[in-house]
Amino acid sequence: MNPIIALSELRFRWRAQGPETLRIDALEVAAGERLFVEGPSGSGKSTLLGLLAGVNQPQQGRIQVLGERLDQLSPTARDRFRADHIGYLFQLFNLIPYLGILDNVTLPARFSRHRRARALARSPSLVAEAKRLLTHLDLDQRALARQAVSELSIGQQQRVAAARALFGSPALLIADEPTSSLDADRRRAFLELLFAECAETGSTLIFVSHDASLEGLFDRTLRLPELNQATDRGGPAARLRAAPVAQAQAAQAPADQAPAAQTPAAQAPAAQAPAAQAPAPRASAALTATQPLDRQPPTP
Repeated sequence: MNPIIALSELRFRWRAQGPETLRIDALEVAAGERLFVEGPSGSGKSTLLGLLAGVNQPQQGRIQVLGERLDQLSPTARDRFRADHIGYLFQLFNLIPYLGILDNVTLPARFSRHRRARALARSPSLVAEAKRLLTHLDLDQRALARQAVSELSIGQQQRVAAARALFGSPALLIADEPTSSLDADRRRAFLELLFAECAETGSTLIFVSHDASLEGLFDRTLRLPELNQATDRGGPAARLRAAPVAQAQAAQAPADQAPAAQTPAAQAPAAQAPAAQAPAPRASAALTATQPLDRQPPTP
């Protein structure tokens, strides 16, 4: 059986002359697999998800999802492919505040006739399919019918967002740290519900987290710092690993090598220098269903 995802010779950098963010020689994911992607901040997790979803394009390499070469598609074709075949569960959920619970869940049907058709193949109406998903995810939508999504608890918002991502049975479900705000018991309960729905629809699950305690629940764990060769070439993850070593070496340095204390006169210019401006934060790679994709690279 052909893999649902196949990457080869993948190279990605945010700027043409900037350092590589991702360098992955090969990666395959089987259909129906539950893959746990683990790594510290800065190891390239969100960048990898953006490439798998067709938000970003690599400078080099092959990205094949469901037999389609995403690296060869136009931006419009990638948008259509994502709407039809990929469900995305965001870390901050990204629910639409002016839509009700059921309208949030059925939103994918407004952008994809394929997901609309698949939803109607499972239930007599779009609303009925939304209610089925919410019930399966242990959310009593009848008791919450009059509440705005902004008034829901974190756990309730999470399950509404999961129902939206699963609506229309997408072949690939990408989850970007959706359990980071939940306690341990709620994390496990949510994952069991998510696994059950993915198994029923046959969806492949790519689940990203820095919480290594969850990996035993998945079929396979992908440790991105080990796979991403760019992290061994001075990337953020490499600096994170190198920091403790540098601190230990500094602590063991002989006393005669320690830097001399600065005199007040030497310190004065530094104290008078204006503080350097903090770099602007990178634009989020998260997508919302109501906004066009921004394919410009974020400001480093």
